[in-house]
Amino acid sequence: MVPLISRRRFAKTICAFAVWAGSHRTGFADGNAGKVSSPNPATKPIVYPETRRDTVVEKYFGVSVPDPYRWLEGDPRTDAEVASWIDVQRRFTTEYLSSLPGRDVFRRSLIATFDYERIGILQRSGDRYFFTRKVGGQNQPVLVIREAAGRDRVLIDPATWSKDGTVAFQEWRASRDGTYVAYAVQDGGSDWRTIRVLDVAAGKETSDVVQWARITQIAWANDGSGFYYSRYPEPKPGVADAAGLVNHAVYFHRIGTPQTDDTLFFATPSRPRRLNSAGLTADGRYAIIYSSDDLVHADVLVVDLERPDQVPRVLVQNVADRWSAIGNVGTKLLLTATKGPERSKIVSVDLAAPNSEFIDLVPEQNSHLTGAYIAGDRILASYFVDAKFEMRRYRLDGSPDGIVDLPGIGSVHAVFGEPGNREAFFIYASFSQPQTVYRYDVETGQQSVWIEPEISADLSSIAVEQRFFRSKDGTRVPMFIARRKGTLGPIPTLVTGYGAFGGSMPPSYSSMLTPWILQGGAVAIVNTRGGGEYGAAWHEAGRGLKKQNSFDDMIAAAEYLRVSKIAPPDAVAIYGDSAGGLMVGAVVNQRPDLFAAALPNVGVMDMLRFDKFTGGALWLGEYGNPVREEDFSNLLSYSPYHNVKPGKPYPAILVTTGEADNRVVPAHSFKYLAALQAADLGPRPRLLRVDARAGHGSGKPTTKVIEESADMLAFAARWTGLEVGG
Repeated sequence: MVPLISRRRFAKTICAFAVWAGSHRTGFADGNAGKVSSPNPATKPIVYPETRRDTVVEKYFGVSVPDPYRWLEGDPRTDAEVASWIDVQRRFTTEYLSSLPGRDVFRRSLIATFDYERIGILQRSGDRYFFTRKVGGQNQPVLVIREAAGRDRVLIDPATWSKDGTVAFQEWRASRDGTYVAYAVQDGGSDWRTIRVLDVAAGKETSDVVQWARITQIAWANDGSGFYYSRYPEPKPGVADAAGLVNHAVYFHRIGTPQTDDTLFFATPSRPRRLNSAGLTADGRYAIIYSSDDLVHADVLVVDLERPDQVPRVLVQNVADRWSAIGNVGTKLLLTATKGPERSKIVSVDLAAPNSEFIDLVPEQNSHLTGAYIAGDRILASYFVDAKFEMRRYRLDGSPDGIVDLPGIGSVHAVFGEPGNREAFFIYASFSQPQTVYRYDVETGQQSVWIEPEISADLSSIAVEQRFFRSKDGTRVPMFIARRKGTLGPIPTLVTGYGAFGGSMPPSYSSMLTPWILQGGAVAIVNTRGGGEYGAAWHEAGRGLKKQNSFDDMIAAAEYLRVSKIAPPDAVAIYGDSAGGLMVGAVVNQRPDLFAAALPNVGVMDMLRFDKFTGGALWLGEYGNPVREEDFSNLLSYSPYHNVKPGKPYPAILVTTGEADNRVVPAHSFKYLAALQAADLGPRPRLLRVDARAGHGSGKPTTKVIEESADMLAFAARWTGLEVGG
């Protein structure tokens, strides 16, 4: 009952959001208003470690652009000067962070509230269920099988793989009969994967080892003879891990054979920078291939695996629209389709017909379709209605059939179902409810809790409301605000957003942010343009040459928080991951007066060279191409590294990254931090926190997440004036 790979999930393997799990603080001051203490900025300038400044200048269309810290792009594993610079910065930052008074309080809170059961991907095989489980302080999830009698047995436990918990269990799939599980191993935060195979009955690994997988799904052949996966060629000796990646391709691995015998299934040699991935329909008959240049738009091809020739048939090619397969009913393939600015609809195509004629099943609605799934003889479709989830039912002919009642204002993280089986599952979470697995009977509409986590935090004290504000150009933008019930007066507020690649930020449970709320602060999640809350048009309005709209939305949100007296004038902190880190850097440069503290994590900070590293070329469609003059001018106008403004008082800034991040390479953060420390920006600190054996966030062990989160929250509390209880 694993859902068919979708284009959305294909893109999300690249664009990671913030780490959301669950946490609350242990003890806080009495009263309904958060206590605000004076930030008391330092009275004398901080003397930062020295960073060499070179005279590198590059010309773009007649414009000379200095790049004095390009040398920080060196690989610290082979570049001793870069490694030494990191070590000095790390020691400088550690000394400062260890003195923060609220750090231990936040750390204890995070440790306590990680102690709950988190269930991940779920797959059914006959009368058995496979799923991931992470309990308490476990660094990595374990893979569990639940037998028919309800007994659980651990199949894979990554705790035995490394002492520091940095070797992680990632993508996995069980064969359709449950005989085997193929699973990917991630080491030290890297995006590279090694795939291994477990014999479920024996509880032992087979001899199968597949290396150099990356940005991959695992899709088993219907007969269990092997699986499809995606990989790059083995890197040549001496080639830096940060180098650009080319020739991504789909292969088939047959169980019991060496990887050298794997069969090439699909590749695009004429377009070597493309990403290619494949998934199978629930009946195993059709392989659906996505081939993408930019993580948003993809060609869609289908292979009928019952045919001897197995030649890919192109369904969608070279279009600006967005297509994603749902599954099949016989020879009819169902897809979601977004054409131009539409909010998506559900269509079908008969693969038995010689021509690909798409027929509308569920037309575009007044809300944004985020995903659809075939379960039993129904379609379960998730919609965003003003950035809030709603799940609707449709018959297979597209006629409406009611809704699925959800517990409240929250997020549907995943839906699991398959054609012909009335049993489905979905995972739901909100600010006041950790991820909970619900079993749903498609025929009767009845739902029940299948796995409910126990948590010691008093989440009933959290209130969530939705507000709307006007951005610079008058656009109405939604925002969710979470704080303790009965809170009076302005309180220190942590604002966050993402606004890129069509990714959405609905309200959900956050292990990092809950302690801030329960200490008396507020959290604001801003649904800026560039995200997908209102469909493709909302994404396009914050993409490419319109990227400034994302930043204008965040600036307007910070202004609204102050004007509406949710936050005091000097008590707003801003936080974001990855593309959200870019937003933090850009917004702080443009309006440093709005923020007391800034927390850019694994951010894209050099917008003129992002495409030079690893998979950065895949982001050209999102941000623009620096070698095109119009795009160059736009990118230069907001690139965080290039727009630090000396002479203006900046907020306190804690830049965080992972030394092994080969998605957004840490050089982005290194160069940005060097530019900050070199400029006269006032007395507040600008610091760099670098995690060893950690990457972009995926697979990061719980212990590292807790330590990093405690540092970030304590830093924000220090400079917003949030008084942290013991």
